[in-house]
Amino acid sequence: MSKINYDIRKIRAFAFDVDGVLSPAVVPMDADGRPARMANVKDGFALKQAVRAGYAVAIITGADTPNVRKRMNMIGIEDVFLAAGDKLAILKDWMARHGLSADEVAFAGDDIPDVACMRHVGLSVAPCDADPDVRAMAVHVSNCAGGYGVARELIREVMLAQGAWPETANAFGN
Repeated sequence: MSKINYDIRKIRAFAFDVDGVLSPAVVPMDADGRPARMANVKDGFALKQAVRAGYAVAIITGADTPNVRKRMNMIGIEDVFLAAGDKLAILKDWMARHGLSADEVAFAGDDIPDVACMRHVGLSVAPCDADPDVRAMAVHVSNCAGGYGVARELIREVMLAQGAWPETANAFGN
């Protein structure tokens, strides 16, 4: 039985913000003043398993960091949208290209720029340390803080409910 109050058997796709969801909201900066984001390996494993199982996965972030694209491409995620000003327009276009209805999509976001996307999908998810207004409107608030397993928790729950979570897996090989 899932702890998510939604019929997660409907979910065919996942979309994620980066800062505050896939990486912590507080990040160190490099010598050039650019954020140096952390990557959670358990989130990465879950994202890879979702791609392998045929789920559509998108990254929609306001960040303009080539390393984010590189990391996601290494995992197998091709739909990486950086410097996203209008996240909702990008989400709608991505959903249309993949033939997805709102109730088939889970979107995880943590702050005001994510609210429109979260309202547009069936399953909106917020990290436990998300903005209070975002947590209040989310269908599900993760037990995890941003950067510490939000994607793993969501993907695992969905894939378990659908009988798709692997009992064994070759981590990042083919």
